[in-house]
Amino acid sequence: MELLIRDAQLDDAEAIVAILNPIIEVGAYTVLTTPFSVEAEREFIRHFPQRGIFHVAVCRHKQEIVGFQNIEPFATYTSAFDHVGVIGTYVSLLCRRQGIGRSLFKDTFEAARCRGYEKLFAYVRADNPVALATYLSQGFRIIGTAQRHAKINGRYVDEIMIERAL
Repeated sequence: MELLIRDAQLDDAEAIVAILNPIIEVGAYTVLTTPFSVEAEREFIRHFPQRGIFHVAVCRHKQEIVGFQNIEPFATYTSAFDHVGVIGTYVSLLCRRQGIGRSLFKDTFEAARCRGYEKLFAYVRADNPVALATYLSQGFRIIGTAQRHAKINGRYVDEIMIERAL
C-alpha cells in the first residue's frame, strides 16, 4: 500500500474517529473505553500540544486515512521530562499488517528527533501481543509490567511498559 504520512488536520477528525471507535468497541486493543465524537476529536486536534506530533497515514490510492500515530510530552509540570514523549499508534482494523504502522513509525521518529525528543515511552496491553511485537520490531524494549493497571468491564488488565531511545 502506497502511503502519504502527514500532520493531522481538523478535517481529519471524522476519519480518525472512524478508525479509533471500532478499535475501542472491540475492547481488546486499547484501554480507551468510551467512543469519541467527531467534535471531541476536533477539539483534541485543535488543542494538541505544540511540541506534540500527530501524524495520519493516507492510502494514496483511495485517498483515505488508514492509521494515525501521535506523541505527546510525557509531563508538563517539570522540564526534567522534556526529552520524553508518550506514543500511541492506531491502524484501521480493516488494514492491519500492510506496513502502515512501520511507515508511521519511520516518519514519527524523525519528527520526534527534530522536536527534541530523545526517548519514547508507551503502555501496551499485556493481552495484545500483536501490538507489543509491532513496537518491539521498531526498537522498543520492555522495561516492566504494571500489573492490574487497567480495569475494563470489571476485569483487570496488565500493561507492559516499553521505551525506545531515539
